[in-house]
Amino acid sequence: MKYKVLVTAKSFAKMSREPIKILESNDCEIIREPSGRLLNDDELSNLIQGCDAIIVGDDQIDRKTLNKADKLKVISKHGVGLDNINIKLALEKGIVVTRALGSTTESVADLTFALMLALSRKIVDAVNSTKQGLWEPRKYIGVLIHGKTLGIVGLGAIGKAVAKRAKGFDMKTLYYDVFRDRDYEEKFGVSFVNLDTLLRSSDIVTVHVPLTEATTHLIGERELKKMKKSAFLVNTSRGKVVDEDALHGALKSGSIAGAAVDVYSKEPPGSGVPLLRLNNAICTPHIAGYSEEANIMMGTIAAEEVIRVLKGEKPRYALTKPP
Repeated sequence: MKYKVLVTAKSFAKMSREPIKILESNDCEIIREPSGRLLNDDELSNLIQGCDAIIVGDDQIDRKTLNKADKLKVISKHGVGLDNINIKLALEKGIVVTRALGSTTESVADLTFALMLALSRKIVDAVNSTKQGLWEPRKYIGVLIHGKTLGIVGLGAIGKAVAKRAKGFDMKTLYYDVFRDRDYEEKFGVSFVNLDTLLRSSDIVTVHVPLTEATTHLIGERELKKMKKSAFLVNTSRGKVVDEDALHGALKSGSIAGAAVDVYSKEPPGSGVPLLRLNNAICTPHIAGYSEEANIMMGTIAAEEVIRVLKGEKPRYALTKPP
């Protein structure tokens, strides 16, 4: 028996054929979506019929797709964030939803620190200036992150990986989360505070929470006004966690010193988004999880989860309820 596996994740098996081998060696026929762009629910609904599994990136899986999914047994997310999937409806229909948990943790933490350094040392502007043939070293005097106070919003796996890196820079680390982790506090010397205290006290605020109804615009105008004028904000979580209009206003007015964003409320955001035109904003195209190592691990986990479900085995990273 051949299983039909629809793959819409554009970077699936990009760095290694191992995930494809896993599928093919387990009687799977791979159907790749060739358009090279993200699919909406309407478009995906035209492809899902007859498929036993889907390995999905950030394409939208909602009511239309799920209602046409006549054979679908598993949705395997090629990544970690699940805000593009109607998990509640999928689970109601008995469809297993899994994700490649842990695959991007170190990659996202690395980029978070790269963005902190880029902001604090004005690296992007300095590079662009030098490539234009200019020599303006005194124009790009930055600030240290060594010894500064780092505020981590969301101490999940990625937040903890960021906290570990902060120790190497002798940073004082504060965190806010709906769950307090006293063991981690004791082991790594981080301090639990409420969100307002974190915002007022931190030199750099970095956001690492999933997108849910509760975290939508978690950082808005009110929260940005509490930050230091010299502070930086880094968002590598999800675009809608930060109110982009409020962030644009805070950066333009000088209410905060700078921001680095890797995620947007709409992706791709388009060139007309005001945030992209600000000199004190560093904007990257949702690349935090895009390292070679993360891609290989992500694809391998996604493929293995599909096989476990199709073979009647228990998947490792299945959701039992919507996050």
